[in-house]
Amino acid sequence: MTTTTEIKAAAEKSRIARAAGLVSAMTLVSRLLGLVREFVFAILLGAGVYSDAFRIGFRIPNLLRDLFAEGALSAAFVPTYARVSKEAGQDEAFRLANRVLSLLAVLLGAVVLLGILFAGPLVAALAPGFEKVAGKTELTVLLTRIMMPFLPLVSFAAVAMGMLNAEERFAMPALSPALFNLVTIAWAGVLWARGLPPEKVAIGWAVGTLLGGLAQFLCQMPSLWRAGWRPRLEWAPLDPGLVRMARLMAPATVGLGAVQVNIFINSNFASHDTGAVSWLDYAFRLLYLPIGLFGVALGTIATAGLARRAAEGDMDGLRLTLRQSLSMLAYLTVPATVGLMVMGVPIIRLIYQHGRFHAEDTLPTATALVLYSCGLVGYTGVKVLAPAFYALGRPRVPLLASGLAVLTNLLAVWTGYGHFGFRAIAAGTALGSLLNAALLVAAFERLVGGLRGHGLLPPVARMAAGAVVMGGLAWLLAGLLEQWLGVLGLAARLLTCLVPVTVGVLAYGLVTRALGVGEAEAISRMVRDRLRPAAGRAASR
Repeated sequence: MTTTTEIKAAAEKSRIARAAGLVSAMTLVSRLLGLVREFVFAILLGAGVYSDAFRIGFRIPNLLRDLFAEGALSAAFVPTYARVSKEAGQDEAFRLANRVLSLLAVLLGAVVLLGILFAGPLVAALAPGFEKVAGKTELTVLLTRIMMPFLPLVSFAAVAMGMLNAEERFAMPALSPALFNLVTIAWAGVLWARGLPPEKVAIGWAVGTLLGGLAQFLCQMPSLWRAGWRPRLEWAPLDPGLVRMARLMAPATVGLGAVQVNIFINSNFASHDTGAVSWLDYAFRLLYLPIGLFGVALGTIATAGLARRAAEGDMDGLRLTLRQSLSMLAYLTVPATVGLMVMGVPIIRLIYQHGRFHAEDTLPTATALVLYSCGLVGYTGVKVLAPAFYALGRPRVPLLASGLAVLTNLLAVWTGYGHFGFRAIAAGTALGSLLNAALLVAAFERLVGGLRGHGLLPPVARMAAGAVVMGGLAWLLAGLLEQWLGVLGLAARLLTCLVPVTVGVLAYGLVTRALGVGEAEAISRMVRDRLRPAAGRAASR
């Protein structure tokens, strides 16, 4: 006999699967466009002096973006906005958003001016190894100054995304990064058509980055306008909602600050080897595809659901949402981890090895990808786990977990860089992310409970078995195709990469469904539901 709890669990799993499917579809478009952007970037700038300079120049506003936009701000804003909307109504929530935007405009304007003024010392501290190459530091300083205004643009976009997500309008926020990618790709086409040298391309790409950030913000305005929001300048820094956000952000900012210190140290080490900054960045950009599709999609949905249930005091619902989100996350990321480890070289060769990205750059980039992918479950898991603590008003827990993970990473880099070079950076990052997720799981179980003993481990073991079958098939098929077709030419690279990946994905789905993994059935049902209306429309024509 089916119990009420089982019915609720099935309904919650189905809801999460449907919402994750929508966000994942929108995010897939963005991430694929992101890969096209990286593909174009590799053609134009390769993996050397100019690519390294651009990436470090962009890293400085990006480090601050993680603090003010996609990190502490988003984590604090969504639950606060949801609580205000529930307790005081939507108008008051809109007023809170306007006050957040007004405060950000003032604070981030000052940060941008300071960043432009002190770009030289910042670059010298972040990438001291650039001094070995004439003109590399000077170009990086110029690029940093050009891209500093990206910080407020993307922060405003993050607030808009938070408002829409809190209202459970997931499509446009998930799609808005695609506009950033589309604009930068189109701008790259202009740079390519003009036949500019690499230095001018790097400067032009920096300008295109600002245009993309502006598009990412503005594209969300129509949805917010239709929802009833109107932008107004409201200066109220002591607003109770802002004070609550500040309390949530303070420990989160410290925790993210520890992560930024980690990135700072990694960049410092990598700057001493020409190309290493780019190899690591190209590899991690590829990892953003599964992180965005699975971690960000499920994290976005879970954040809204967790915040709403915490505001309602529904602890059983909160536990259920977290369990189902983690289970779905494992179903998606375990095979992605195995696939990236097995298919690293064919993937890098297909996507990046063109133009100024040479064959000798493929192996080090693929090595970094394999090492980074070991931590994929951790990267994505934190996206779901950390919001649970923010929703519960316990932000110090992810702060401590993040700090310990960063310490682990730094120890790995300090002790391993002399022997393993840039590989130690990728391995340390993966190890730190796994530790971060493990600590959050342990802390949630200790403080709240509801994860252990609720059927999480057996299905994850079956998922791992399916991923092993998938990886073995993909590895054998890729080897056979490379023997038959070689690796020269676009057609050969497409076949030796996409055929094994497709066969592997199908094998994983079939094996996990045969093993009775509930997530496989939920996704299969969702696909069937989507195909039936389409088939009906086609038959009626």
